[in-house]
Amino acid sequence: MFSGVYTALVTPFDRKGELDREKLKELVDFQIGEGISGLVPVGTTGESPTLSIKENIEVIDLVVKGSAGRKKVIAGTGSNCTSEALEMTKAAKDIGADASLQVAPYYNKPTQEGLYRHFMTIADEVDLPLVVYNIQGRSGVNIETDTLMRLAKHPNIVAVKEASGNLGQMMDVISRKPEDFALLSGDDNIAMPVTLMGGNGVISVASNLIPAQMEAMIGAALKGDVETARDMHYKLLPLFKAMFLETNPLPVKTAMAIMGKVEEIFRLPLCPSSGETKEKLKEVLKGQNLI
Repeated sequence: MFSGVYTALVTPFDRKGELDREKLKELVDFQIGEGISGLVPVGTTGESPTLSIKENIEVIDLVVKGSAGRKKVIAGTGSNCTSEALEMTKAAKDIGADASLQVAPYYNKPTQEGLYRHFMTIADEVDLPLVVYNIQGRSGVNIETDTLMRLAKHPNIVAVKEASGNLGQMMDVISRKPEDFALLSGDDNIAMPVTLMGGNGVISVASNLIPAQMEAMIGAALKGDVETARDMHYKLLPLFKAMFLETNPLPVKTAMAIMGKVEEIFRLPLCPSSGETKEKLKEVLKGQNLI
C-alpha cells in the first residue's frame, strides 16, 4: 500500500525554457536525501500539460533513473484521451515506474460510466499499479464514491489521490474502501486531518520545499500522535496556504526560485507570479526559516 508523503515534483526549465535535466536530478537527490516516501513527476505541479509526450516520458525516465530504486516513483501519465493515457502508461511501465497517477479526464467531462471504462481500460491493458486522481476543480467532473469502489475491485487500481476538498466524500471512501486500497490527500492544507481520519498520507506540493517536515507531520498522524501532527500542521499552515496564492504550480516554483533551487521559468499559458505574490512568498519563507 502507498503510504506517507509523495512529492509532486516541479519540472525545472532553464532560461531558454528547455527541460533542465541536471537540475531535475538535483531535486530528486534532495528529496531522497530528506527521506521522502516517493516522487510524483509530471503531474499538475510538474506542468505536464505544457510538456510534449516525449518530454513527459523523458522526465519520468530521469526521475526513475535518479531514484534508482531508492524510492517509489508514481508517474503522471493521465490524459483526457484514453489511448494517449495508455501510450504514456505503457512507456512508464517500460521505464520502470512503480505506479501511474491517472487524472480524471478533463474538459470532455465523461459520465461516471465513462470514467469507469476509461480507468478500467488502462488497468486491464497495463500491468502497473494505478492511482486514480480525483480533482474536480481542474477536471470538471467528480469521481463519485460508488464509481471509485467499482474501480477498487480491480487488482491494479490501488489508491486514489483525493483533491476534491470534499471531506465528507473522503470519509465515505475511507469507510467503504478495501483494506489494501489507499487514500492519499491531494491537498497539503487538509493532509493532516485526512490522515488522522484514516487516510494514508499525501501527494504534496509543499514537500518540494520541506520534505522532511512533511514526512514528520504525516508520520506522526499515521502513528496516531495527534498532538505532534496538529502542532506541525499549524506551524506549516501559512506555507500551505501560500502555495495557492496563485494557480499551482506558480507559487511553489516561485518559492523554489527564491530559495535558489530552480529558475523561475514557466511555459505559456503559465507565467511568472505577480510582484505582490512574490513579496508574500518571501515573507512566508522567512517565517518558516527557509530563507
